[in-house]
Amino acid sequence: MSELNYYTKEGLQKLKDELTELKTKGRADMAKQIAEARDKGDLSENAEYDAAKDAQGLLELKISKLETVVANARVIDESSLDTSKVGILANVKIKNKKNGAEMKYQLVSEEESDLKLGKISIKSPIGKGLVGKKVGDVAMIDVPAGKMEFEILEISF
Repeated sequence: MSELNYYTKEGLQKLKDELTELKTKGRADMAKQIAEARDKGDLSENAEYDAAKDAQGLLELKISKLETVVANARVIDESSLDTSKVGILANVKIKNKKNGAEMKYQLVSEEESDLKLGKISIKSPIGKGLVGKKVGDVAMIDVPAGKMEFEILEISF
């Protein structure tokens, strides 16, 4: 049994759209490639046909994995979130105690994370270290570069 993952409404819709795209256009394109390769002659010595069949297998594997993710996805009910501490969907303003740099992140599921947009995974080292903390708390977080101290300045949703 796969574990449940929580998404925003938009994040789950994006996954569903990708799955639909792969099942329709992706499969149609793959069938066309296989047909073109088959038309080129003897299948026993046709590397292009073998490559197309391998690509088809990878596409079906990707579809299968995405179906599992979507089946185990749940939309987060924002009204039930505890706004007093850091959790999924929280916008957190933190301050690096060592250099004084302030950063703002939103904690999201792994599939929705995008550092350029300030969205970090709740399963990342920083995400895990911030979960459950309140404004004023200091989080000691193990990151690849060592231990870092972050002060929670603000939590919003």
